Amino acid sequence: MKNKLAVFDFDSTLMDGETLEFFAKEIGIQQKVKEITDRAMRGELDFFESLTTRVSFFKGFPVEKVDTICQNLPLMPGAKEIVTELHKKDYKVVCFSGGFRNATKHFAELLGLDGEFANILHSKNGFLTGFVGGEMMFNDSKGQMLERLQKILGVDKENTLVVGDGANDLSMFKYAAKRVAFCAKPILKQQANIIIDEKDLSKIIEYI
Repeated sequence: MKNKLAVFDFDSTLMDGETLEFFAKEIGIQQKVKEITDRAMRGELDFFESLTTRVSFFKGFPVEKVDTICQNLPLMPGAKEIVTELHKKDYKVVCFSGGFRNATKHFAELLGLDGEFANILHSKNGFLTGFVGGEMMFNDSKGQMLERLQKILGVDKENTLVVGDGANDLSMFKYAAKRVAFCAKPILKQQANIIIDEKDLSKIIEYI
């Protein structure tokens, strides 16, 4: 039996919203953060620059508040159903996020994911420093990680499904036979072969 792999983006894919915008609500800069996020997801801004700029706004933000917000983010409708169904069909199910492990670690446990790869918010003495590092910092990070994971797990392109919504998910597409643009920006839809415009991840079930 062939090994199979499904990779999901987190923000606006497994989770309904953008993590940094939930932080931004707390300090009244939601619109400022949203504008940068939207431009990055449309492919108009370099992902690394957009991420480091947005994170810098939160210097001094309490880690305790970060964790509380991250553990109470809203799941996308259908998230539990699609993960359960993929597991039934012997897929390994993984999350790649340009967001943060404060959230992905919690939701990986909640959803029963087989793994999660994300960025880490640097903190000191209980407060964010405004710096970020990690595995998903660049435009092509997700594609590079997917290729490495396929080699480790012995999964080929034909047995790989990827799901995302923005420009930083594009690099995964060349490694996957099933390429899902989920409520996605036009830049991703152009390269997808499965397009879902309804906020319901269980709609993917009919394609697997």
